Amino acid sequence: MKLDKFYDKVYDWILNIGPKIIIGIVILLIGLWLIRILRSRLRDRMNKKKINSSLQPFILSLTITSLYVMLIILVMNIIGFQLTIFTAVIGAFGVAAGLALSGTLQNFAGGVLILLLKPFEIDDNITAQGQNGIVTSIQIFYTVLITADNKTVIIPNGKLFNEVIVNVTREGRRRLDFEIKLVYAANIDQVTKIIWDAIKSTDNVIPDAVNRVGIDALEVDGIKFLVNVWVNPADFLTVKLTLHEKIIKNLVTAGVKLPGT
Repeated sequence: MKLDKFYDKVYDWILNIGPKIIIGIVILLIGLWLIRILRSRLRDRMNKKKINSSLQPFILSLTITSLYVMLIILVMNIIGFQLTIFTAVIGAFGVAAGLALSGTLQNFAGGVLILLLKPFEIDDNITAQGQNGIVTSIQIFYTVLITADNKTVIIPNGKLFNEVIVNVTREGRRRLDFEIKLVYAANIDQVTKIIWDAIKSTDNVIPDAVNRVGIDALEVDGIKFLVNVWVNPADFLTVKLTLHEKIIKNLVTAGVKLPGT
């Protein structure tokens, strides 16, 4: 009698749960097949769109993992598992992880935005967070610069993206501005010619650009000349040092009186 009741319960369970399990398994297999196809197409799509190689693995992993989680939850619902406790545990874990990793998540979000919006790229010369250097690496959480004096600077992407970024390289050329102050006794035409001669004889000055030399200000203790020359970003410091040296030497050779002499 007891055995008959047991068989009846097993039979009822199979009738009630069996079809759900079979449907769940079928949906699971179909879902896994669709996710595999989507993974391949998503990878090809990102390659065609030329999405940054550092960002592609993350996007692919996040998308596929999310689909797997949704598929598992769907199958469990079809079979009849109660997900209330499971959902609460996942929610509590998410809140705790978010609080613990708030700074890391900010850096992560900044890295994703940098890779997508591209305010700068590898080999660009940028100024940010009080640092100036060449970008050598853009990672999800941080960006690496090499400064002119060969220091490695690692800047968290959260801070980097939320502050002003000056991209020196993007426009392809950069204007070098500096001033020269001389006494009123100086011959303006002579000084102007000396400066122009120095500019024309200096390598890496862009000749067809709008380079300028002129009087910028008349001050109590002298005349202030302003010099504007265009250079390639990589030559900025070299041209600046060379021009300063040439102009001072040529002024001294020509007998132009310098301030304090």
